[in-house]
Amino acid sequence: MTGSAPQPLYRQLLAAQFDGLPTSVRTLHDRAGQHRYHGKVEVERGSGLLSRLCSWSARLPSAGRGTLHVDIHTDPHGERWARHFAGRAMRSRLWVRDGHLCERLGLLTFAFRLTVEPLAAGRAVIWHVARVRALGVPLPRGWFTGVSAREYEREGRYRFDVAARLPGVGLLVHYRGWLDVG
Repeated sequence: MTGSAPQPLYRQLLAAQFDGLPTSVRTLHDRAGQHRYHGKVEVERGSGLLSRLCSWSARLPSAGRGTLHVDIHTDPHGERWARHFAGRAMRSRLWVRDGHLCERLGLLTFAFRLTVEPLAAGRAVIWHVARVRALGVPLPRGWFTGVSAREYEREGRYRFDVAARLPGVGLLVHYRGWLDVG
């Protein structure tokens, strides 16, 4: 059908499983247009030189605790996200390719395989690294086994928990918190 808006990214990737997601997770990922969400976040960062350099190249947030604003803009090519941590934006572009959720973050482009898995209080979306490129050059997937992300609902709120650790480098970033998506 020409002129119709594409399906939201998560709906494309998770198909029938999408409708079984917790309400807040489904709501955040099923909206078209532009939306701003507010919440709280706690960010830990690695302190070594290599950790700081890698974090800079991916434009990862600084350590701290406080408010978080997330702007999501959908268009026919995917989504643009701007996560505002303490006034500093971490911007990324998301799209679907070959059954993966792709995200360009700074100098890196990730391809993630999304799965839905049970939690004690519901279901969570888990992001698994399928491949990574830096400036278009493929990087060994084994370097990214310490990258994890999950989205879930607790107490009626959308929750997230994202961590990135690299072999020989250690912790790059670990951020977790919640957003009001009502």
